Amino acid sequence: QVQVVESGGGSVQAGGSLRLSCTATGTISRINAMAWYHQPPGKEREVVAVTTAGNIVKYADSVEGRFTLSSVNDNNTVYLQMNNLRFEDTGVYYCAAQVVQVDGPKLDEFWGQGTQVTVSS
Repeated sequence: QVQVVESGGGSVQAGGSLRLSCTATGTISRINAMAWYHQPPGKEREVVAVTTAGNIVKYADSVEGRFTLSSVNDNNTVYLQMNNLRFEDTGVYYCAAQVVQVDGPKLDEFWGQGTQVTVSS
């Protein structure tokens, strides 16, 4: 099985910074992509940043220039540096890993439990 674990959430004032981390472990043969999602209170989950094999990173327009996704260890650990946080960045942040497991060629997706970020204005 594959486990995805996030950490690093917390409470900050607007304009502050937080860094989230996410690590995928288990029966992983290859990581195809890892992504961060944001779910504001009472709203749908939305993608924030994605990194794929080859270290290509894409960001949502709402975080471009403020958030930075970086990866280490062949992409099994990713960080989301969040600067200049805004009230609307409040919510639960989830990490998702798209992987090929050791027992087969198909892609599977695994999610972490989420970490809460609260930005006060």
